[in-house]
Amino acid sequence: MAYHALVQTAEAVRTTAAAAGLDRILVELVNLRVSQINGCAYCLDVHTRAALRAGETTRRLGVLAAWRDTELFTARERAALALAEATTAPADVLAQERAYDTARGSLNDDEISAVIWVAITINAFNRVSILSRHPVRETAARP
Repeated sequence: MAYHALVQTAEAVRTTAAAAGLDRILVELVNLRVSQINGCAYCLDVHTRAALRAGETTRRLGVLAAWRDTELFTARERAALALAEATTAPADVLAQERAYDTARGSLNDDEISAVIWVAITINAFNRVSILSRHPVRETAARP
């Protein structure tokens, strides 16, 4: 029952993100970056496939962990990724302040809120998947 509530929350967050103007690729980049930080193989698998279906490139996915060191991400994407990282490590107050300052230059209040909710939701799913030991299995169809 609690898992279904989390799924409903994710659906509401996805709708909110779209209404705020965040495209699916940006949402998936946030999902992936948070899942990289948390080391959730299951969520990385799910959201890599979702990002590819949404039109993301393998090149950008391949360097996502080092997004700060590339020119492949827009200012808007960089702001969202920094905010997602700060949401994932809330004890780092300085990183939070920098992330919020950067985000305010590229995202409006609704977009900032949506990015934070996407990050919060995927953090919750990461913990559920890691602690439940959800496996990543080979499938016949890729992506």
